[in-house]
Amino acid sequence: LNFANPERPEIMAQLTGCLDGMADACRALDYPIVSGNVSLYNESKATGGGSAILPTPAIGGVGVLDDVSKMATIAFKNEGDVIIVIGDCNRHLGQSLWLRETHAMEAGAPPPVDLKAEREAGEVVRDLILKGQVTAVHDIADGGLLVALTEMALAGDLGFAIETAMTTGKAFGEDQGRYIVTCAANKADDIIGDLAKKGLSASKEGVVEGKSLIFNSGHPIDLHEIRAAHESFFQNWMES
Repeated sequence: LNFANPERPEIMAQLTGCLDGMADACRALDYPIVSGNVSLYNESKATGGGSAILPTPAIGGVGVLDDVSKMATIAFKNEGDVIIVIGDCNRHLGQSLWLRETHAMEAGAPPPVDLKAEREAGEVVRDLILKGQVTAVHDIADGGLLVALTEMALAGDLGFAIETAMTTGKAFGEDQGRYIVTCAANKADDIIGDLAKKGLSASKEGVVEGKSLIFNSGHPIDLHEIRAAHESFFQNWMES
């Protein structure tokens, strides 16, 4: 737990709010945190708190995988696989990477968290993996749907074509409890139907294909250009 000066009321509120939220999540998700440390006063006295770090909890987890052959990865595997998004997309852009990177703003409320829905979605996705019904799996986190899809494309060196409308909110919204899975085309409808019976929304968004990223039949973005930009970032940043 890394925070600024807890003698300031707003920082102590961050700390206690963080602990309350973590405790709620641990109970809801049956997630043990067995150790840790706290780092406080991460700011400069000279700025009167103006240099305070953002409240930063960091949590690591370890799990046991009984059968490594059933492990899921984020990489796209096969051309023609259908891309399915699991979970509701309410297009929350508050506090998002999109807002920060494109508009230099940190504004709005972050997306709400429903711990019950988080657990249900995670258990369903894990079941899909164990049954061998999906070929790739990725959670949708920072950056939203488009960033997660691009990470899957880079990992598998395969592109994709998105066939549904891609608004800014849908592409970059950071709604919680969502996953991307891919599956063989002949399994997609059955998977979506089974998810609906369990109360989870799911939608077909496109297919894995080629070496480009394509949205609504628009101009393709070459995957190699994306990779070059991605892999050159750190070097360019260090040399700037």
